[in-house]
Amino acid sequence: MSATGLDVFDKTLHTTNSWLDRLMAMLGPDRQTAWHVLGVVLRSLRDRLPLDEAVHLGAQLPLLVRGLYYDQWHKPAEPERIRSQEEFLARVGAGLQGGTRPINTADAVQAVFTVLDEHVTAGQIEKVKGALPKDIAALWPQAPAQRKRA
Repeated sequence: MSATGLDVFDKTLHTTNSWLDRLMAMLGPDRQTAWHVLGVVLRSLRDRLPLDEAVHLGAQLPLLVRGLYYDQWHKPAEPERIRSQEEFLARVGAGLQGGTRPINTADAVQAVFTVLDEHVTAGQIEKVKGALPKDIAALWPQAPAQRKRA
């Protein structure tokens, strides 16, 4: 039985909840914190990527997560000039302030990158990582996740 009456909504609710469940398994059992972390990290990543890569990544996200990803987005002339892991973590950390319980910024980034690694195609993940400075790409999980494909 459909929860919303529309299969597309039911599917994105299910998929988004599975992403949040995975984040909660890594960061703690607070769904609001998981949603907040997901949004902050995704938007920080989006703003650091070249436009084409940001759009291609967005296209692979579940519908609800895609809305979170594009929230407050304005087409940039070029990506933010964040070059180091410290700068990237500081950007994410600033976004994590307030609204939820304190959380370790590096753990938050690595948790979201792990979920992306598990659900986005390997080719797209490699393009995203290739578009990032090596220092930031090093935050990605070392071993690629086993991806399920329909």
